[in-house]
Amino acid sequence: MLANFTEDKDLGQIRVIASDMDCTLLADDGSMPPHMDALIRKLDAAGITFCAASGRPNYTLAEMFPEIQNQMALMSDNGAAIYCRGKLIYESLIPVEQYQDMIRYTLADGRGCPTVCGIEACYIRSCDERYDNYFRTFYKKIVYMDDLTELDRDVNKYTVFFPDNNSEEVYRETYRDAWSDRYTVTNAGKMWIDMMNPGVDKGSALARLCEYLGVDIADSCALGDTYNDIQMLEAAGHGCVVANAEEHMHAHADWLAPSNNDRGVVTVIDTILQAQKAA
Repeated sequence: MLANFTEDKDLGQIRVIASDMDCTLLADDGSMPPHMDALIRKLDAAGITFCAASGRPNYTLAEMFPEIQNQMALMSDNGAAIYCRGKLIYESLIPVEQYQDMIRYTLADGRGCPTVCGIEACYIRSCDERYDNYFRTFYKKIVYMDDLTELDRDVNKYTVFFPDNNSEEVYRETYRDAWSDRYTVTNAGKMWIDMMNPGVDKGSALARLCEYLGVDIADSCALGDTYNDIQMLEAAGHGCVVANAEEHMHAHADWLAPSNNDRGVVTVIDTILQAQKAA
């Protein structure tokens, strides 16, 4: 069993904190911890960069931190785009012909809804608009199209939505073997499969952010709960899995943090700030 994060003796050295959003920073009801903006400002004043690391697109993350973007980093689309203090520092676009191949594959398989994550909006079939209320949780800008195979826009992530909660099964049965030799393919919970360019994941994005900031990745802390957080948890010098994560995720982390509903990320941040003052 993982040891409690409070046993980490080097918390005072941390200079970057990257946290997953859904089921990690956010509670099960989707709520942000109270006073999160003030806490991010406190980190910034202490020389620590907070990074929201998510499969969500940048325009959605930006709306979640409207007053504080210039004092933090945003890692969107599982690392396919990174903004630091309002500046784009990395972006990885999928060529049109390649994401069109992905769309055709999903349509032929028939078990999921193709969801094309563009820089300006998310593109979804008109026939899947019945899931609009759920989609809007993650994509604040949606364009519904009768035929996605006509799409020609800048795209940095391809996602498949599985309303039957069977993404893990479908991933193992088909997507992993069909695509993982050419792209980064991962589960993002039970309803999503995400596909990005090779070498794009939250772990490589954390390394890019640390390099940009001039911080040793050993002095970074990552918090997460599920498959698309694995590379980030393993890359960080201090990998913390939240208590609500499934047991198999413990193999990829160094420490155990309180659950999302117990505001574990805030607890870790407060402890890091206290450790820095005591150092």
